[in-house]
Amino acid sequence: MLACQARANGELSHQLGNAPQAAIDSFSSGLFLILIYAATSKRVRGGVARLREAVRSGLLPSWRLLAGVLGGFFVAIQTSIVPFIGVAVYSVASIAGQTAVSLLVDRIGITGGGPKLISPRRIAAAVITVIAVVVSVWDQLQGVDFSILYISLAGLAGVLVGFQRALNGEINEYAKESYTTSLFNFITGTSFLLIFLVILNL
Repeated sequence: MLACQARANGELSHQLGNAPQAAIDSFSSGLFLILIYAATSKRVRGGVARLREAVRSGLLPSWRLLAGVLGGFFVAIQTSIVPFIGVAVYSVASIAGQTAVSLLVDRIGITGGGPKLISPRRIAAAVITVIAVVVSVWDQLQGVDFSILYISLAGLAGVLVGFQRALNGEINEYAKESYTTSLFNFITGTSFLLIFLVILNL
């Protein structure tokens, strides 16, 4: 699904000729749908109430509710570079970054489930994952003009989404409702992208 998202967002960015605008369109469409669901769901409203209480009691630092900003960065990078390097190269670099940082956030214990050791088995699994992605898109990598900057940005996008998922895991521990977590992600991510676009147009 991430590959499909990258393809759609890359094409949208190309057609609009404006990557930040494409990122906002992508994120705000998700926000629109989740708001419709949230307006009719007692479970989502219950999740919001539990998060409010968790923040008020100090169990959940309020800044962690801004995890969606990382998602906004991810989509902004995605819409900016996919038109230049394609979905295949972007997927390899972003998954490599995400896989590497996932080991780190597990070791730190950001997800709330406690720290997890970086064992040889976990490292091997991460390496095999990246190799599998490379092999699956190998034919699409031939003849591609690799840019170190674009590859690095794609890797950074993977790092950002890795941290975002870790924070979302912790948010969800208190919300106990995944759509509530998604709601906060789309609100903060869309808000960040709107502010970013305004700053660019100043």
